[in-house]
Formats: sequence, structure tokens, C-alpha cells
Amino acid sequence: MATDTVVKPDFTASRKHFIFTDEHDQLRDSIRRFVEKELRPHAEEWEETTFPDWVFHRMGELGFLGLDKPEELGGQGGDYYTSLVLSEELARSESGGMAMGVAVHTDMAMPPIIAFGTPEQKQEWVVPAIKGEKILCLGITEPDAGSDVAGIKTRAVYDAANDEYVINGSKTYITNGHRADVILLVTKTDPDAGYDGVTLFLVPMDSPGVIKEKKLDKLGMRSSDTALLAFQDVRVPASAVLGEVGKGFYHIMWELQGERLIMCAGAVAGAQLVMEKTLQYAKDRKAFGRPIANFQVTRHKFAEMATKIEAARALTYTTAWRFQNKEYPVREISMAKLYVSRIAVEVADECIQIHGGAGYMREYGVERVWRDMRLNRIGAGTDEVMLEVIGKSFGI
Repeated sequence: MATDTVVKPDFTASRKHFIFTDEHDQLRDSIRRFVEKELRPHAEEWEETTFPDWVFHRMGELGFLGLDKPEELGGQGGDYYTSLVLSEELARSESGGMAMGVAVHTDMAMPPIIAFGTPEQKQEWVVPAIKGEKILCLGITEPDAGSDVAGIKTRAVYDAANDEYVINGSKTYITNGHRADVILLVTKTDPDAGYDGVTLFLVPMDSPGVIKEKKLDKLGMRSSDTALLAFQDVRVPASAVLGEVGKGFYHIMWELQGERLIMCAGAVAGAQLVMEKTLQYAKDRKAFGRPIANFQVTRHKFAEMATKIEAARALTYTTAWRFQNKEYPVREISMAKLYVSRIAVEVADECIQIHGGAGYMREYGVERVWRDMRLNRIGAGTDEVMLEVIGKSFGI
């Protein structure tokens, strides 16, 4: 065989997965330009101040808050993959908290309202949320109940005389909790009914009795606002119930599946970016007379990281394909959430190691990636809960 006909590997060629079309690529380019021009320059500032509300307003203007939302509500009517693209490109902002705040709005609080809300509820909250005029948050976690949704204590008691519910309780670790206009609140309407006693409410955050107790100080995701909230005799009309009374647990568990995949997409993209940034550092940094990238020990570190990232990406994309095609692959989503969360932290940690002392310094931004990534092993279902879900799916 002539040497000019031998097919050689091209490691610099652009990679494209089967779930993405040319339209997805065009969307990706558009979001990337916006992120690099309007978001990334503020990343350092927002670590100290939290990101401002204009981010929602601007993204609403550009149509980025309703990519996969129904056109009749002002969305773009795209497929689920458009949300993956958004999550991946927001990772380029280098502001994990900002990306998370947007994801809570678009992929955690909004989908249940679209799926289970009345036409009036959708017009009141979803339409302005897609425009970036109203901000959403989700209230599940409590001081004594996190992954155990059935164990929440926030009570909603029906007042038949006024056709209202009276809500008392507290929520913690609520992203967007200080800036949101409404909270999708998970409550107990029947404390003795277990999973069948959970009900969702749409509670305006300016309602009398809603108390924003304090802004919480966090290890990572510092550019987002995270709230401790109290609800003291908060009265809402019966029309504030989202979906069916007593079916809130099932409504919210459905929502968590899509949320977890969006989180996976962002984590994979973040891991890829920090590895690429570290690779450039390793090519530039010299020790013992040559770039540290040329040492076998360093080369093998990159080989390990790249392999983990590629496996995580494949698991995420394949599971997203099943989700887009109306399957309900809870086991595989749980596997993706578990694996991606772990390898993202491992990659960030290895990148700190390769940077050496520089990686421990804030000015390089690598330590921030680790701090931000660490939340993925806790939020939207801890590693331990994911392992339980996976294990039980085999009937054990």
C-alpha cells in the first residue's frame, strides 16, 4: 500500500456526536460568542458579589432561557439537546454558580410548571420566566431533610373557609432564593401519607410571611445566591397548587431526572475545559530543563483524565438520547450522575496537582473549578442516593 493512501489518525479534527445536528452547532456558536463576550469577563467579580439579575434579562432577550420550551409560551420549541448545548457552553463562563443559577431557573423550576401547571400558572410564571422578566427557584431541601423528600416537614394546611392553604416551615440551600419572584415549594399536605402526602405550590416570594433569613456562605458556586428561607403562616389560594394535591413527590421526581442530565453535561464540559487549560500550562511550564507535559508521569495523567471525560460524555449523551426519545431511564441517569460527578472532581483535583503550587492559588482559577465541581456529588441527589437507586433497580 502506498504511504500516501494510509489513513492516519487526526487528533485535531472536530468531534461530533450523533445526537447533534448542524442546527445544534449553530446554536452552540451563538451561545459561545455570548458567553465569551458578556459573561466570562465578569467571572472573578461575581465570585465576590454574586452574578446580577441582568444575566437573566439578557439571556431572555437572546432566547436562551426557552430553548426547549413550547413556542406557545414564548420558547424556541427545540429538543432536549438544546438544553445540553446551553449547559455545556455556560461552562465556558468560568462561573459555576452563575451556570447553576440559570439551570435552576430553566431546567429545575420551569419544567414542572410547564408539565403540570394550569394555563393561568403558565402565563403568570413561565412566559415571563422565558423572557427573563421573572426568576424562578425550587424549594426542596430543609435543615432536616435533603435527599429524603418524603421526610420534609414544611406543612401546608387547607383552610376550607377561605379556600386557602396556610404554609409553615423552612427551606435551605435554595439557589436563587434571594432574587427569585416565585418558589416552586415542596410541602406536606398529609403528614401521615408518606410519598402520597407531598404537594407542590407556586408561592410568590413577596407573600406575607416569606422570610429570607440569610445568604449562605459556601465552599464553591460562590457567584450564585443561596438562601435559608422561612415560611410563617404564608397564605396562598388553592389555585397555587401545582399539579395534583398529594402527587407532588411524583411530579418532582420526574423533574429531577432531566435536571441530573443537564448537570452531567455541564460537569463534563467543565472537566474538559479545565483539562485543556491545564494541558496548555503543562506545555509552557518547564522543570528540569523541559516542559512538564513531556514527562511520562504527566502524559499519563492527561491520558487518564481524557479517558474518564470521554466515558462520561458518552454515558451522558447516550442517556440523553433515551430521555429525548421519551424513555424514562432512571437507572442510567443515576449512573451518569454518579460517574460524571465523581470524575469531574477527580479531573479538577488532578489539574490542581499538575499546576503544583500555582493550582492552589486563586489567580489561576483551577482551584475554583474543584470547589464548584464538588457540589455535583451532593446536589440533585448525593452519590449515596444514586448508588441506592442503581442498586435497587436490580431488585436487591
